[in-house]
This record gives sequence, C-alpha cells and structure tokens, in this order.
Amino acid sequence: MRQTLGVSERRACRTLGQHRSTQRKVPCGAPEEERLTEDIIELTRAHGRYGYRMITGLLNNAGWHVNHKRVERILRREGLKVPQKQAKKGRLWLNDGSCVRLRPERPNHVWSYDFVQDRTHNGRIFRMLNIIDEFTKEALVIRVDRKLNSTDVVDALTDLFILRGPPEFIRSDNGAEFIAKKVRAWIGAVGAKTAFIEPGSPWENGYCESFNARFRDELLNAEVFYSLREA
Repeated sequence: MRQTLGVSERRACRTLGQHRSTQRKVPCGAPEEERLTEDIIELTRAHGRYGYRMITGLLNNAGWHVNHKRVERILRREGLKVPQKQAKKGRLWLNDGSCVRLRPERPNHVWSYDFVQDRTHNGRIFRMLNIIDEFTKEALVIRVDRKLNSTDVVDALTDLFILRGPPEFIRSDNGAEFIAKKVRAWIGAVGAKTAFIEPGSPWENGYCESFNARFRDELLNAEVFYSLREA
C-alpha cells in the first residue's frame, strides 16, 4: 500500500487500523506453532498431573524458548487441563466395628464434627464445636464456650436434627466427647450411624480438618477476641 500510494508508514497504519509494531514484528510461523502444540499435547499425555508451568519447564529443557503464558494459551485452546484429583478413599469404622469406605454423595449423607481451640485476649481458653455437611461443605453449627462436653455435643446435634433431620453418618475422631455413650446412643436413636476414624489418623476426617484449617487461617488468626461473647 505504501509503495502503491506513496504514503508514510504512519498514515498507512492509521488508515488500515493497524498498530505500527505490526510492520516490524515478524510473526511466529504456523509450522512452529504446530510443532509446539504437538509437543505440548505429547507432554500433557505423558504427565497428566502437570499444569502449564511444569509443561513450560519441560519444553524449555527440551530446547524451546517459550513462556508459561503462551503454553497456558495453547493448553486452553486445545481443551487440555489438569484433571481434578480424585479424593482418596479412607477407612471409616462403624459403631459395630466393621470397616467401610465412605464418601459423601448428597446433602445430609455425611456430617463430620470436631473441636477447635483458641484463646481470648486475656489468655483464657475457649472451644468451638464445628459441625459440617461434607457434601455441601456448609458449616451447620459453630458452638462456642469455655468448656464443651458430651452433653453440649448432644444439644448441638439435637438442634440440627430438628432443623435438618438426621444424616446417615456422622464422622469424628475418637475424642471422649464423641465416643461417650450418651452421644452414640442419641445418634443411634434417630437412625444415624457413627463413623469413627482410625485413632491417630486425622486425615481420615479430611473434610472437617480442611474446614478447621481455613477457619483458623481466615478468622481465628486474623481476629482478636476480647471476650467469649465477642468470640
């Protein structure tokens, strides 16, 4: 166009609606893009759990000079992404001593509960009983007091049974408050089943442990409570 009409680069680009840099930057050729795409697909198939940053590292080690943004763009264009990691099935113990594999499949299928401990500003300890629905990840109740025992566990469960109905299973560790006869009897009376994790294996109560970790990180570690009422 410049040669035909005898106009400047600036005017020609303005007329065509192009940035002047397009006249200087040499675009990557299609063959190179195709080879890069093929290598990315091959690496993704060989390393199914690798994300775009790891794939970028492998490409650069193999002689390519690409950044992670370009690799991410190609992965997205090709519909390639890291599959969601399947949760490991842990062992759970029913109240009759039998071992079953259990994962939540619907709301009110599996609840889990655990205690979290913290201190008010004056150094006094308080406890929280967290009860969650493992399927929805909803915190059904957070009961706070200086001391919490098996009676408080029964009271909290009773309120939830009235509001939500009983779940099929309630998962917990082997703490004294949870294995107490009155707690197990009340759970059994409403038709639910206890699912105690193996002693010393908190990862088997992973849903509640994960909730408690975020609860501490996002709330307890970020706030100062001057009284139990404030907590």
